[in-house]
Parts: sequence; structure tokens; C-alpha cells
Amino acid sequence: MVNITRVYTRTGDDGTTHLGDFSRTSKTDPRLAAYADANEANAAIGIAVAAGDLPEEVRATLTRVQNDLFDVGADLCNPLVDGEESAEYPPLRVKAEWIDELEADCDRYNEQVEKLRSFILPGGTPGSAYLHLACTITRRAERSTWAAIHAYGDTPAAAAKDPEHPGGVNILTAKYLNRLSDLLFILARVANVGRGGDVLWQPGGGRETPAKK
Repeated sequence: MVNITRVYTRTGDDGTTHLGDFSRTSKTDPRLAAYADANEANAAIGIAVAAGDLPEEVRATLTRVQNDLFDVGADLCNPLVDGEESAEYPPLRVKAEWIDELEADCDRYNEQVEKLRSFILPGGTPGSAYLHLACTITRRAERSTWAAIHAYGDTPAAAAKDPEHPGGVNILTAKYLNRLSDLLFILARVANVGRGGDVLWQPGGGRETPAKK
């Protein structure tokens, strides 16, 4: 259980912050950008759940995802290190089964919508619009995670060999975010089923093509 007794600490006033392993790093560290974007995606999903008038099945799926996103953040803020599996309290890590679960969700919900024959615009119902927003933020979180992986690698690194960049980033976090963005896109379409359907993209902004002379 997390026990938060005070929100502000003043320890970050020098432009640094703690990672999950209590090491300190700059607030410009790409790992911070990754889990901050994951947190932003979580907030956008929260708006969709609270204000989107979504089907109960979709709300349940999104609530599970919101909990997962906190786990993704916990993973991203804890550098991979050798031997962590045998620790008394190993760090929380994203598992491959979580990605399989998202793929199963994608397949199940995709059966509820018509085949996609055009690009669609964010909109229709509020729930759909919020989920489109959450989808784009999740895609940014994935890009930020890949940037962190490229900076630190995706395997444990001996701190003694590389004291400036100890540990790596779990590649499954990026894969999870990739599948989640797909699911959110599908759920945005589900949110419009029976409520006017998808808002289709009109090339050229829907403007009439000038007649040829």
C-alpha cells in the first residue's frame, strides 16, 4: 500500500527527481517523459470513463487499463538491473500476457464495428472524442518510451560499467502502449455504435472541387 502523507517535498527544486530505485536523475530524463506521457494518457482515459456515457463493458475494460497504466509507469521508473527477479521485493514489470490481453480485447471489440473503409475524424459522441484523444496521447507515450529505450537499452546493465546510465528499460512497456493505442482507437469507434456511427474523413476538407474549365 502506498502511503502519501504530503504531496510537496521540495526535493525536486534543483531540477532532479527520484526514480523508483531511489536513484536521482534530471527531470529531462527520457524515462520521465515516458511515464509522464503514460500518466497523461491515463488522465484522458479517466475523462472518457467519467464523462463519455460509455457501455458498461467498455468502462470495465478502461478501468482495468487505467490500473495497468500505473503499473506501466512503475515499470518505466525502475531501471532494469541484473538479479532483480531474486530480490525480496522485485520491481513491478509489464508482462507479455498483458499484451495478449489487449490483443484479445482488440479482436473482441472490433467485431462490434463495421469494417473500416475510410479514415475517421475524432468526434461523434463525447466518449468517442475523449477516447480518440487518449489514443493519440498513448501513441506519444509509446514514442517517448522508445526514446528511453534507445537512450538506455532494453537489458540490465552493470552500474559499475556505466555509472551514468545504470539499468535499462523494459521493452514490453512500449509494446503494451502500442497495443493499447490500437484498442483505444477501436473503443472510440465502439462508443459511436448506434449513435450516428463514425465521422468519416472527407478529403479536401469536404470542399467542393472547382469545376474544370
